[in-house]
Amino acid sequence: MKFTMSWLKDHLETTATLDEITYALTDLGLEVEGVEDRGARLKDFTIGKVKEAEKHPDADKLKVCQVETADGMTQIICGAPNARAGITVVIAKPGVYVPGIDTTIGVGKIRGIESYGMMCSEREMELSDEHDGIIELPSGEVGDSFVDWLEQNDPAKVDPVIEIAITPNRPDALGVRGIARDLAARGLGTMKARDTDPVPGTFPCPVSVTIDEDTLDVCPVFYGRMIKGVKNGPSPDWLQTALRAIGLRPISFLVDVTNFFTYDRNRPLHVFDADKVAGSALRVHRAKGGETITGLDEKEYTFEPGMVVISDDNGPESIGGVMGGLHSGCTEETTNVFIEAAYFDTVRTAYTGRALKINSDARYRFERGIDPEWTPIGLEHATRMIMDHAGGEASDVVVAGTIPDTSRAYRLDTDRVQSLVGMEIPADVQRKTLTDLGFVMEGDMAHVPSWRPDVLGEADLVEEVARMASLTKLEGKPLPRPTGVPKAILTPAQKREQIARRTAAALGYNECVTYTFIDQASAQLFGGGTEDTELENPISSDMSHMRPALLPGLLQAAARNQARGFADVALFEVGPAFTGGNPGQQETQVTGLLIGHTGPKDVHGARRAVDVYDAKADAEAVLAALGAPAKVQIRRDADATWHPGRSGVMALGKNALCVFGEIHPKILSAMDVKGPAVGFTIWPDAIPAKRSKGTARPALKLSDLQAVERDFAFVVDAKVEALTLVNAAAGADKALIEDVRVFDEFIGGALGEDKKSIAVTVRLQPKDATLKDADIEAVSAKIVDKVTKATGGTLRG
Repeated sequence: MKFTMSWLKDHLETTATLDEITYALTDLGLEVEGVEDRGARLKDFTIGKVKEAEKHPDADKLKVCQVETADGMTQIICGAPNARAGITVVIAKPGVYVPGIDTTIGVGKIRGIESYGMMCSEREMELSDEHDGIIELPSGEVGDSFVDWLEQNDPAKVDPVIEIAITPNRPDALGVRGIARDLAARGLGTMKARDTDPVPGTFPCPVSVTIDEDTLDVCPVFYGRMIKGVKNGPSPDWLQTALRAIGLRPISFLVDVTNFFTYDRNRPLHVFDADKVAGSALRVHRAKGGETITGLDEKEYTFEPGMVVISDDNGPESIGGVMGGLHSGCTEETTNVFIEAAYFDTVRTAYTGRALKINSDARYRFERGIDPEWTPIGLEHATRMIMDHAGGEASDVVVAGTIPDTSRAYRLDTDRVQSLVGMEIPADVQRKTLTDLGFVMEGDMAHVPSWRPDVLGEADLVEEVARMASLTKLEGKPLPRPTGVPKAILTPAQKREQIARRTAAALGYNECVTYTFIDQASAQLFGGGTEDTELENPISSDMSHMRPALLPGLLQAAARNQARGFADVALFEVGPAFTGGNPGQQETQVTGLLIGHTGPKDVHGARRAVDVYDAKADAEAVLAALGAPAKVQIRRDADATWHPGRSGVMALGKNALCVFGEIHPKILSAMDVKGPAVGFTIWPDAIPAKRSKGTARPALKLSDLQAVERDFAFVVDAKVEALTLVNAAAGADKALIEDVRVFDEFIGGALGEDKKSIAVTVRLQPKDATLKDADIEAVSAKIVDKVTKATGGTLRG
């Protein structure tokens, strides 16, 4: 939203400086994005006086002028028809940049005669479109700054332009008067009365208006009237200057009036050339679909079903709330106009503008909300301005529909400012603040003005009071501290997430926080990508589905790192994954990913590629930190994400706690990741809660008896898994056997093609008495028997 200081002062009586106003605007929530000093680009232009002007000897349209400047008499060649002796002009000396022609003036020869500068027109200085001749000043001293002269005689042309950012909940600030109202309530001035008396109609309006029954919900009211006998043409200088300052190109007076009220009062209007309206009625209705219109931007648009259209007997003439049609637009020849002031629904306007890809000032305001009660008043203001400057005779006003009722009131609790905001503001100041903002106070009830659709409750009243008082006055105060030890506030699930993060970080992983949205192709690789998890309004095509797992996000991050030369990565993430689109169909996961090698290259050759056992060890460390039992079963039923022969599932019975292993090569190929890549996924919620809720650790149990280790080598079929053998050996005597681990595997040789040898170490830890040879031999016999029955193997001799 752009406006000039002089435009603001049309509504606000103030002596505040530019700095005070810009500071207050940002403090009020209307953040100033920039201030354009239009005088800065004209600071090098000076005033001169033409003493002589003679015809150029070699050019009929050029004159050789002797101009008095601050540096004395200067020769300048000029082709302007009004260049003559005795006039006061604006001079651009050599070295001065002229913005209108994007040129820096130099010394040059024109038809053999030297010229030492330039006498400028208004267009060359970007003051207006006037370029028929050079500027003739009615007064001014030779050598004075032209900017200083403008500030004294025509300040609007060098007025600072302020640009502010408008949040979607403040449509009232899309008009200069709304901005002035906020500044007046802050205390930076007083509002000026800008009302106008209704213009009485002198004849019945020959154009009637109707709104279809099914359209009243998106266009509840339409006001219009005809003005006949107007004289269209260029707008007055003040209007052209105001529009040009905010970046709008003046077109013609009738069009400029609508643009003026769009920015002045946040009241979009439209003017039809009444002589081009077919028939005697305008109809507001929903499009059936397929109708076309050529807009004022000279582009053709095709309507979709449901869009709001304003039609005459020949078809669509305007896109409701978005843009008018070219056919009935006003031109220099227009003499009879029909002015439209209507109210269009915010959501319907947004959908229409988005579907047709039209970004207009009208759409921008209607889709955020305008003041519905100012609809007839805006029509009267526009009528008055047109008749004052273009003449004409106004008809009676025609009305279709009714103004929507936005009346509502909320109780002002003056004590809530202290409890909600933490500021102490007297009750009378609070009431005055709301009154200055346009609220009507009746006792404790504050009636909300129609231009404030964002105020929807008592808390909003408190916000308005605090905003005007300035939130910069808030003072930080420490909260009261409870006595004793505070009660724990984290839930067990939150504690587990915290522990998982710390443990993974301690293991050397870097934490990632990726989007919960991924593309459909990646989601399908991990069992997702269905309609249940598809977003209705995705940010982009790469974020169309809720993620079924954390691994795809980590793999995408790894691919980006590899593309930038970081081949060895260790990443983890803790967050939700989604198995469906309904509440409760999500689960917390802790996922780690290792890619590349265990460390940098070194002379000792300790560097190696990561493997499944690295992922298994890290998963066990995280599980242990989360309180999972030390002894879990390892199954071989991991899903298709993992390599079928190099992965496993840690479980307690049927309850899966974790999956680990090597990522399937097809997954790595699809996601453009170079392996080897291993990882793990833990489901913290599946870990059984501790039976004891105490914070003390259990007593440390140590045995003072000597442990004994025995080695066994078994010859088994090549298809027998080592895990089967280990579990069988461990189950031989659960009281004595503390640990079983594989330390060797031998394939081939005298064993044959279908056989292999697996060697394990069994650690026996007595608890009551030192083991004797007989005890050890008895346990060894049980181990051999158990393994033989479980695997069909034999003890290797």
